[in-house]
Amino acid sequence: VQLQASGGGLVQAGGSLRLPCTASGTSFSSRYMAWFRQAPGKEREIVAVISRHGLTTYYDDSVKGRFTISLNNAKNAVYLQMNSLNPEDTAFYYCAAGSPVFSNRYFPSAYGIWGQGTLVTVSS
Repeated sequence: VQLQASGGGLVQAGGSLRLPCTASGTSFSSRYMAWFRQAPGKEREIVAVISRHGLTTYYDDSVKGRFTISLNNAKNAVYLQMNSLNPEDTAFYYCAAGSPVFSNRYFPSAYGIWGQGTLVTVSS
């Protein structure tokens, strides 16, 4: 499976972006799909996680209420809708697929399949 993330760009504070991530090679079989982000000089951090069938989601407190993760299994795609963006959201955003145990789903090391990063820049 290969993941392809896109949709990044430059946006003003308060604006919105939608990041799609599509899988090729085979259909989704991982237990979880996730979005992580990494700002310059910082460690990669969790943004949001969704279970394979979309029944459970998790959001980091920093994005809760502003970002929404969703799935379209028919299209082998996962999306991150980002609203009310602020400069602190500036980072490379990565989609990932994996089957970690429930308590490990926040950690980058638990995911074995990654898309390339897409850069989101929020200007003040």
